[in-house]
Amino acid sequence: MTIKSMTEYETISYKTFLDIFSPLPEIGEILEESESVEEAREKLFEFCKELEWEIRMGRIKFDNEVDRWLALKAIEVFLNIISKDNERLAGFSTLEYLWKAYKGDEEALKEIREGFIEEFRHLFLAMSGKADYSLGFLGKRLLEEGVKFIDFSKIKGREAGIARSNFLDKVYEIMREYISRYPSGLDKRIILKRKKNREILEEFFGITDEEWFNYKWQFKNVLRGLKGVKILRELREVTNFKISDEDLEIIEKAVKNGIPFGLTPYYLHLFDFENPYVEDLAVRRQVIPPEWYVEKMIEHKEDRNIAFDFMGEHDTSPIDLVTRRYVTIAIIKPYESCPQICVYCQRNWMVQDFDAKAFPGWEKVEKALDWFAEHDSMIEILITGGDPFSLSDKAIEKMLNRIAEMNHVVGVRFGTRTIVTAPMRITDELAELLGSFEKSLMISTHVESCYEITPEVAEAVKKLRTNNIYIYNQHVFHRYVSRRFENVALRIALKKVGIIPYYTFYPKGKMEHKDYLVPIARLAQEVKEEARLLPGSFRTDEPIFNVPRMGKNHLRAWQDRELIAIKPNGSRVYLMHPWEKGIYPTKLYTYEDVPIKEYLDSLKEIGENIEEYKTIWYYY
Repeated sequence: MTIKSMTEYETISYKTFLDIFSPLPEIGEILEESESVEEAREKLFEFCKELEWEIRMGRIKFDNEVDRWLALKAIEVFLNIISKDNERLAGFSTLEYLWKAYKGDEEALKEIREGFIEEFRHLFLAMSGKADYSLGFLGKRLLEEGVKFIDFSKIKGREAGIARSNFLDKVYEIMREYISRYPSGLDKRIILKRKKNREILEEFFGITDEEWFNYKWQFKNVLRGLKGVKILRELREVTNFKISDEDLEIIEKAVKNGIPFGLTPYYLHLFDFENPYVEDLAVRRQVIPPEWYVEKMIEHKEDRNIAFDFMGEHDTSPIDLVTRRYVTIAIIKPYESCPQICVYCQRNWMVQDFDAKAFPGWEKVEKALDWFAEHDSMIEILITGGDPFSLSDKAIEKMLNRIAEMNHVVGVRFGTRTIVTAPMRITDELAELLGSFEKSLMISTHVESCYEITPEVAEAVKKLRTNNIYIYNQHVFHRYVSRRFENVALRIALKKVGIIPYYTFYPKGKMEHKDYLVPIARLAQEVKEEARLLPGSFRTDEPIFNVPRMGKNHLRAWQDRELIAIKPNGSRVYLMHPWEKGIYPTKLYTYEDVPIKEYLDSLKEIGENIEEYKTIWYYY
C-alpha cells in the first residue's frame, strides 16, 4: 500500500471545482462578485451567520435533528477556515485558493487536488443539511435488508423491547461480518498454519522445540543486517516461504545504509508463507519498510537524530537516558534497541542494531536513576527504550532494586513489545521477579492486530497475570491496521488473553512514516462508529495524539483540536490543544494531517469498499 504524491494526481478541471458549490450556490456567487479576498471573507461571514440563525430559528427544516446538528457544526468549521487569524496560524489562506479558483485562476487550479475538492464538497453538503449523515454508515444497508428502525414514540413496553432487541441483533450480524474479516492468531486454522511454519523454520535452522521456545535462542538469531537478508533469500529458495523481490531489495538497501532492521524467528513464523500480503499484511508491514521510509532515512543519514525526533526528546531530556514531558512521570531508556524493530517507531532516530552496543553502560543508567531519586515529583517511572526486556533478568532486577529505595516512587511501568515479538522472553523466572517487586508494577505493550495474538502470547500474559501484573495495550492506529472494525477485532482478542486496551495512538506525524499515517478523522470515526458497539470494558482505550515536546493529547472532542485550514492537496490543518491548557500558560500546536482522499485511495488499493467510510468527512 503506497500513497500517491501530490504530483501524481491529475489537475482538477474548472467545471469539477464549480460543482462543489451546488449544495450552496450562494457561496459561489459571493466568491464571484467579490473584488478581493477580504470582501469575500466579510460577505461569507455574514452569509454563514444568517444561515446559522435561520437554522436555529427553525426556518430551515431537516429530516433528522442529527443533520441539523451537523449543519451547525459544519458552519462553525467553515467560519474557522475563513478566519483571518487562523490563516496566520496556518501560514496560508484557504479562502484565497477558493476565491482565485472560482475566478478561474489557472495557477490556483493547478495546485488544487481531489482531496481539496472532496473536503469542500462534503463540507458544503453538511452546511446545507444534505449530507445524509443521520442515516449513518449502516443505515442504507439496514434499510435494504428490510430492517425497521425503532420509533419509541410509537411502540412501548415489551413490544418495544423485543423490537429493539431484534434490531440490535441485526446490527450485530453486520458487525460480526466485519470482524470475521480479521482472523485472530487464536483461531484453530491460524494455529495449525503457524505450527507448520515453526516446523519449517526449526528444520531450516536445525533446532529443536526446546531451542525455539528459548528466548535466548530467539535473541541470538534475530534476522538483522545483510545476514538477515541472506537468510530470507535462502528461506525463499529452500522452503515454501514467500517474500517479494521488492521487499528483499528494500530491506537490503536499508541495512546497507545503516538503517536498523530486526526480525525475530518467532515473529517471522507469524507470516503467511504460502499466501503472503493478505491476512498477514499488517504483520509484514510492522518490520518490512516501504521505499519512501528508506529513502528518507538515507536522505537524513547524517542528521537522523534531529530530523526524525518528532517528539523533541532532545529538548525534553534533563539528563542522558531520561525524557520528561509530564509532572509526575518520566522515561528512562536503559537499552536503545529491540529484538524486533518496528518501522513506524517514534525513536527510529535513536534505535540501533540489536546487540550489546545498544546498552549505554551502567554508569549512565545509574546516573539516570540517581536523577529519579533526586526528584520526588516522580511517582511513576516508565522503563522503555528500545525494549528493556532485551536486558537480562539480573539487569532488570538491579534497576528495580535501586527504584525500590526511592520512597516517593509509587509505581513502575515497563514498555515492551517482546510479549508480541518473542513471548518466550516472559519466563516463569522473569514473571516472578517482576511480581516480587514491592511497588506497583505494570506493563505497556504494543499489540497491533489480532493476527499477532497467539497461544504463546496468551501464555506469556497468563504468567504475568498470575504474578499480579497487569498488561495494557498501546495500539498505534497506523494505515495497515485501520480498516473497518479491525481495531474492534483487536480489542476482542486482547480481552480474550487478558490484555487491557489502554491507548489508541494516532501515529507520530513524521515525514518518513507517510505510508503509515491515517487522518485524525479516521480515528475519531473508529471510536464513534465501531468501538462504541463494544461493551464499555472492551473499549477502555483513549484516542491520543502526541504533541511534540508536550506529550499525549486527547482526541475526544472539539476542545482538544480545531480544524483551521484545508491545504490545496486536501490536507487538513489542525490547531492541537496540549494537555497543559487550562493548567498554566502554553502554546498550541499546528499540525498538517494526511489528506483523507489519499487515505481512502490507499484503502481502495487493497480492496476496501471506500463507500463504507463515507462518513469520515464529517469528523472534524
